[in-house]
Amino acid sequence: MSAPILSRRTKASILQTIFDKSGASAETPPVFGHFGEWVQGRLGPEGPVVLVTMLCRAHGVRARFTRGGALDLTQGEPAAVSLAQLRHLLEAAGQDAGSFTLSGNLPVGVGAGASTAALVALARAAGIAEDRLPSLCLAVEGATDPLMLPHPDRVIWASRLAQSKGALGAPPRADIIGGYFGEPIRTDAADSDFADIADLLPAWESAVAQGDLPQVARLARISADRTTALRGPLNDPSTILAQRLGALGYARAHTGSARAFIFAPGTAPDDAEQLLADHGLTGAMRFTTGGDA
Repeated sequence: MSAPILSRRTKASILQTIFDKSGASAETPPVFGHFGEWVQGRLGPEGPVVLVTMLCRAHGVRARFTRGGALDLTQGEPAAVSLAQLRHLLEAAGQDAGSFTLSGNLPVGVGAGASTAALVALARAAGIAEDRLPSLCLAVEGATDPLMLPHPDRVIWASRLAQSKGALGAPPRADIIGGYFGEPIRTDAADSDFADIADLLPAWESAVAQGDLPQVARLARISADRTTALRGPLNDPSTILAQRLGALGYARAHTGSARAFIFAPGTAPDDAEQLLADHGLTGAMRFTTGGDA
């Protein structure tokens, strides 16, 4: 199931950075985040940690860069990346310093890909070549989401290697009701204590090829349950919430607080947000993912 990380078109240029005479770049298009993972775990008992990300276009980040002067980074709080991480990115790329600004609505530490999306936006603002982004993000973070790819949810992604382990079809279109359970949790790049999901991936590949949303939701739930059984929290309400919501299944951030309940388009209940709040979830939101969205 091997496939190149980036298409020829992507390598040529996803974004052509334009600088005006003052040395300021145009603001980048948004780099979208994700909302946890459809599935995540080890590719075999001793294999690498792999995932299929759940793309979320409701959250994103943009960057702007002005050449020259001391390195500076302006962003909201809490910070998605540190000044030291930005310096590491630029030094690894052989890129000049300057003044950077990040803007957007990506929450930090919840399993939304804030750090990877921010690094990708910063790199693009500075004009760093697309084909360098996976390895540069890995060098800075130690574990990276596939948010620099044209279709992040269409690969089996080895996050600690910044490599594709297989090409996939797009997940079928789904409506998601999401929220956050528990405190923010930042990813530990050295953490590989995840359940084996090698048995789920052939079924996942078949389900997305057939556009079988109920099977996709079932596989996401199995993967989420394996992580919860291994890593907690013991009081995770996802099972009971899915039943009360009438969801097809649910997914989670496997190292974060995001919880996603999966519905066929147009079938999510009107009172879903209140039900999430009743079970201790915060930040309830709705978005559509999969398909050609």
